[in-house]
Amino acid sequence: MAVMGGQNPLSAQVSCGSLLQQLQLIWDEVGESDEERDNMLLQLEQECLDVYRRKVDQASRSRALLLQQLADSKSELARLLSALGEKTFVGIPEKSSGTIKEQLAAIAPALEQLCNQKDERIKEFADIQSQIQKITGEIAGTIKAGEHVKPIVDEEDLSLKKLDEFQSQLKGLQKEKNDRLHKVLELVSNVHDLCAVLGMDFFSTVTEVHPSLNDSAGVQSRSITNETISKLAETVVELKEDKKMRLQKVQELAAQLYDLWNLMDTPADERSLFDHVTCNISSTVNEVIYPGALALDLIEQAEVEVERLDQLKFSKMKEIALKKQAELEDIYARAHVEIDSAAAQEKIMTLIDSGNVEPAELLANMDNQILKAKEEALSRKDILEKVEKWMSACEEESWLEDYNRDDNRYNSSRGAHLNLKRAEKARILVNKIPALVDTLVAKTRAWEEDHGMTFAYDGVPLLAMLDEYAMLRQDREEEKRRMRDQKRFHDQTSTEQEALFGARPSPNRPLGSKKVVGPRVNGAGSNGTPTRRLSLNNGPRSGSKDSGKRDSARASAPANYVAISKEDAASLVSATDPTPASP
Repeated sequence: MAVMGGQNPLSAQVSCGSLLQQLQLIWDEVGESDEERDNMLLQLEQECLDVYRRKVDQASRSRALLLQQLADSKSELARLLSALGEKTFVGIPEKSSGTIKEQLAAIAPALEQLCNQKDERIKEFADIQSQIQKITGEIAGTIKAGEHVKPIVDEEDLSLKKLDEFQSQLKGLQKEKNDRLHKVLELVSNVHDLCAVLGMDFFSTVTEVHPSLNDSAGVQSRSITNETISKLAETVVELKEDKKMRLQKVQELAAQLYDLWNLMDTPADERSLFDHVTCNISSTVNEVIYPGALALDLIEQAEVEVERLDQLKFSKMKEIALKKQAELEDIYARAHVEIDSAAAQEKIMTLIDSGNVEPAELLANMDNQILKAKEEALSRKDILEKVEKWMSACEEESWLEDYNRDDNRYNSSRGAHLNLKRAEKARILVNKIPALVDTLVAKTRAWEEDHGMTFAYDGVPLLAMLDEYAMLRQDREEEKRRMRDQKRFHDQTSTEQEALFGARPSPNRPLGSKKVVGPRVNGAGSNGTPTRRLSLNNGPRSGSKDSGKRDSARASAPANYVAISKEDAASLVSATDPTPASP
């Protein structure tokens, strides 16, 4: 038995029956009682039942475990399909047949493939959601640019539809980020240009808005928050306003420099030192773009120069005041308005010497006088132009009468054709004199009504001049008619004498030389034409050089400002003198 007990039961092919026989033999040999034998057999049966029961329980537990695994696999399979948004899968068996292990073996490949697909989807979702959270945080300012963000992926919804929604959201955020970045770069560029024109430090200016706006930082790492964009926009507005104010200041200084230079006749080489200031005197805000054009040190230099010239101006006050007075007198001279120049200059000198008036106040007062004089000259311009036309027409009328009295005007002498052309033009112009005088009278009266004062030309009322001219012209026409009648009578008498006594010279015909046509001297003509210088000679003017030349070129008119030459009137009696063309 000892040998058999040491052997492998399986290898010896021992059965329960053989073992029971061996046990009975042993009992017989030992002499066990039947009762003892029954107890041992009952015990043996109980132990066998316990072994079978344990095996059955173990098998039941194993089956339950396999069933649970099968159920879990099916549930996981369904959950994966739901999470991935798939209604079915190719690798899933259509029918549940076979043993539990066969069913598990059939589901396992599909389950493994779906798990791998789930892992890939989770990575895709994590990547997209990470970008979304990153851009959202950059826009909101909750995270810094380039900072890593770990997203939380909802593994219950990994469908392609959800993935498309996240991709659309990401595209929208990327577009918004690009738009914001473009806006930030545009504003930063504006700040750079404005800082360059204003002479300010660009880096410190944008760093105050946000440190990431410095050029040393990457483009993608710049802040794109609403706060940054708003601050940048406010900075641009402030810089533009500062640029506008500085440009106004520079233009004011440039205008002051020009005024002071013109007052003191500053040479061009000294003016050129401030070309960088005066070049912007008429520029708009958008036209000033070169660096340093509106820097504070440039403005300070211009202010110092203006202050220096102001002090120099005070030392040259008399010279400047006399220069302004000369400008005022020139305006009045060109407008043919008489003023007492000597008294005005004496008053200016007295005021400056007394020290009772501020130089700036005196110059401002004279500037106001110059402004008023220009306004008055402008209001007189239209009438003065017509006065000039009237005087020119009267001169042509005087020349035409001289031409008509010349017996040799049709001779083939040198220049006769030029005089003939001039005479034709003069006749046309003379015929326009009455209408021109009427227009001039109407405009003069309208001017006097508007201004409540008499319109004087070099101190003489213009309407009086025009009225006197009209009367003299009427007298001249009557004189012409009388002379024509006298000539006809003389011709008739001569014809009768020739018939009685034969041809002989007329005793009334002048035997002297005939008057040669040429330029008339200054003064009144035989037709009552007013001279260019209508006012009395009150002494030389202290105005412009042009007015002095005009005065020196004109002789003083007689007291009645128009007169008929006695010699010209006598020459009209000549029998051979043709009848002058009517004006």
